[in-house]
Amino acid sequence: MTNIFAAQTQLELHRQQFPALANKAYFNYGGQGPMPQAAIDATNSAQEYIQRSGPFSAEVNAWTTQEVEQTRQAIGSELEVPAETITITEDVTVGCNIALWGIDWQAGDHILLSDCEHPGVIAAAQEIGHRFGVELSTCPLMATLNEGNPAEVIAQHLRSTTRLVVLSHILWNTGQVLPIAEIVQVCRQHNSSRPVQVLVDAAQSVGLLPLNLTQLGADFYAFTGHKWWCGPAGVGGLYVRPEARESLRPTFIGWRSVVIDAEGKPVDWQPDGRRYEIATSAYSQYAGLRAAIATHQQWGTAQERYQQICQLSHYLWQRLTELSDIICLRVAPPQAGLVSFQLTSSKRADSTHLQLVKFLEKQGLMTRTLAAPDCVRACVHYFTLPTEIDLLIDKIQKFCQM
Repeated sequence: MTNIFAAQTQLELHRQQFPALANKAYFNYGGQGPMPQAAIDATNSAQEYIQRSGPFSAEVNAWTTQEVEQTRQAIGSELEVPAETITITEDVTVGCNIALWGIDWQAGDHILLSDCEHPGVIAAAQEIGHRFGVELSTCPLMATLNEGNPAEVIAQHLRSTTRLVVLSHILWNTGQVLPIAEIVQVCRQHNSSRPVQVLVDAAQSVGLLPLNLTQLGADFYAFTGHKWWCGPAGVGGLYVRPEARESLRPTFIGWRSVVIDAEGKPVDWQPDGRRYEIATSAYSQYAGLRAAIATHQQWGTAQERYQQICQLSHYLWQRLTELSDIICLRVAPPQAGLVSFQLTSSKRADSTHLQLVKFLEKQGLMTRTLAAPDCVRACVHYFTLPTEIDLLIDKIQKFCQM
């Protein structure tokens, strides 16, 4: 761990761009990332421009078109896919709903989910089951956290009627990184007459993992900009694999979804990711997301940032394993920036995880509880300081001694 300590001076300088970090030790990047000052300034400047020049005018309309396309290009570049495959949305949930509701469901079809999915995605799938007679089931990926092959587990739970597999790239509760490319291959080979499609909830992977969505091969990849990218809340996206686009019907429909003729009538769908976009959006926040992405790029490449995250999460995990009253969910070093842990059964007789989180917050350390499994989650980013981790360990130890 010597290199993360050697890089601390550089990190401290870089962190000065994030004003929210000045008064706290932040471990909630998996919930929402703190915005860099450049993103705050870009968002405010864009809003001021809109109001000064419009807010509705030919000039602002032209500016909006440019903002949308620049943002699509920035996202596509980071995810290593053509910009036209990107639909700009508000968040992960909207992206997942576009994919879930755009499929031509038939009674008796089957959706397979993992047992680690977010309630929002589960609820949407349940409603599809209710409306269309689609069957839902789950496969036990949580059990593969420390041993087992997730792709093999999924293969065992696929049916002849399975049309869609819904799973997260990084499981939000355990921090496990799933082998998406391998899982996609298993699904494609399962049924030659109608390949099983894969929808990925990428809430925890975009901005954390170095990604090439073309190589991953998932049909639908829904993400947000406000977590690991540290952008403004309200801007996210959906990647739709070009081969899957024609079979995915638009879910929400507006003037941005369609080609409009000279008489102002819709005559066709947009030929690319725009067909799943709707109408007026919070365009000023698009500039904020681009500025946030650029701030991360100033520090290093996606691969360099990921390596730093892994070193820091390894250090956090290692320090936690040294505490007698703490058990980490993973028995090996983390694969990403999410580290989940529990109080030992003897300690939990008198304390709860919520009490620990509240205690830490009063000390200026931000973590969170999770319900399934019942645990505490701490997240580290590439600019987390090793001294912050040491402080977190010290405060957890004090809580356990109370």
